[in-house]
Amino acid sequence: MLQELSIRNFAIIEKLNIEFNSGMTVLTGETGAGKSIIIDAVGLLAGGRGSVDFIRKGAKKAVLQGMFSMDKNPDTLALLNQYGIDHSDPTLILQREIQMSGRNVCRINGSLVNTTILKQIGETLIDIHGQNEHQELMQPDKHLGMLDEFARNEVKPLLKQYQEEYERYQALKKKFDRKKANEKEWAQRVDMLRFQAKEIEDANLQVGEEEQLNSQKELLENFQKISTALQTAQLALENEESAGAIDTTGEAMNALRDIEDIDDKYKNISNIVSSAYYQLQDATNDISGELDNMEWDEGKLDQVEKRLEDIYQLKKKYGDNIKQILAYDQKVSDELHSMIDSESDEGQMEEKLKKLQESLKKTAITLSQTRKKAAKHLKIAVHEQLQQLYMDKAEFEVHFSQTDDLKFKPTGIDNVEFYLRTNTGEAVGPLSRIASGGELSRIMLALKTIFAKSQGVTSIIFDEVDTGVSGRVAQAIAEKIKLIAGYSQVLCITHLPQVAAEADHQLFVSKVIKDGRTETKLNDLDTDGRVQELARMLAGSTVTKLSIQHAKELLKMAHTTS
Repeated sequence: MLQELSIRNFAIIEKLNIEFNSGMTVLTGETGAGKSIIIDAVGLLAGGRGSVDFIRKGAKKAVLQGMFSMDKNPDTLALLNQYGIDHSDPTLILQREIQMSGRNVCRINGSLVNTTILKQIGETLIDIHGQNEHQELMQPDKHLGMLDEFARNEVKPLLKQYQEEYERYQALKKKFDRKKANEKEWAQRVDMLRFQAKEIEDANLQVGEEEQLNSQKELLENFQKISTALQTAQLALENEESAGAIDTTGEAMNALRDIEDIDDKYKNISNIVSSAYYQLQDATNDISGELDNMEWDEGKLDQVEKRLEDIYQLKKKYGDNIKQILAYDQKVSDELHSMIDSESDEGQMEEKLKKLQESLKKTAITLSQTRKKAAKHLKIAVHEQLQQLYMDKAEFEVHFSQTDDLKFKPTGIDNVEFYLRTNTGEAVGPLSRIASGGELSRIMLALKTIFAKSQGVTSIIFDEVDTGVSGRVAQAIAEKIKLIAGYSQVLCITHLPQVAAEADHQLFVSKVIKDGRTETKLNDLDTDGRVQELARMLAGSTVTKLSIQHAKELLKMAHTTS
């Protein structure tokens, strides 16, 4: 249930904190005081469509917060678990900011969520039924969902099974139909994949190969430069015609050895020169080895360049490097094998499709039969409710229609529409064309009464659903709303004293002028306050002793019947 509501800078409301209780709470007051604005705020908290027009003039943003008790609602808990939202506490806090930029910031228990998630979770907590909500009844495509909601315990598992089979069937059928309708394109695709796979396979690429080839290419392109440098260095180090660097360094080393024992500084110099002598010898040996191993191969550079060009051409087609080319090759191979397998088991695919279709048909028929049984129970339940709402002559029916070829749809094979006969002797026809506005409101209220037991929604809001009725019908509507409050918290905006009298709690909404601005004010009425407000609702602008007496009688009767 909704426990607390906080509204900041929303429409004409600057700041408003409301505590709600279980049972039935009514909001009453003059037209334009802000009753529907409060309901609008709750609707936005439940993920309704927001607009910068809701932001109070002069404010930068509107902020709405609501605290709910979850009452272990399984649908709410499932969504919280799905989106990883903490719910260790039995309360749930929804928050929504609407900024002047149009940006919405939504949080659930402190976790940032988008408006889609807010709406999904909000719909499990709040059900708002406004003056125009009966428009659902005017849309036949909504009727199947209402029937399924009525029989959710029986229908939900079957519908889940059907939809799982439907998805598998559709996926295989799409694959099969594409292959049959595009056999030429299919064959061309297979040929292209085979060519690509063979081209990459024949290249026998190795990861790191391109880097090695570029290194070889650089060595081959600088062969003459390297050879000349090595020969020059070798000649400088060991010249047979004149003393080379090694010989002269050797002479220096021998001369220093004669004095190295005289003083440590000479020993250090001798050691440095000796080290240089031996390093020069090692370098000379390495240079000789490199020169001995150097052999010019005129065709080697051509081979390397050709291999690099082959890799370059493959990179243009299949990836920026060898690793990406090999990854593309794996992708091609997987698709090719899948298509070849499909070619080889086309008969098996067709047989599998037939089996899936038969299974889907069987489940769809079972689902349809379950719905038809539920429709009979719904008809009885609606008739019972309509009699209590003074529509005892009305005949309510759930009309089923199916295509001859049992066309499968995501929801099954059924087309469902509610039919109605309001008066004896008239023909039964589509409810959307038969019922008047007042009748639609009563039918919707009858359905809400029936669904309240099974829906599990913690808060149901009625926004002036009693408009245009009076007398005994008004009293019947009041009693129905009170009955619904036995299963869920009910918040109700009403102008009918009969409805207001049935409430457990009554909030009076008024507007005041403060600093030249209109603001909404809310008072929780005690018994005396309720009597005065009911008298106003009964008498209009002038409250008389008679209207006060009548108000007291209404309250007394409501408490007596409850």
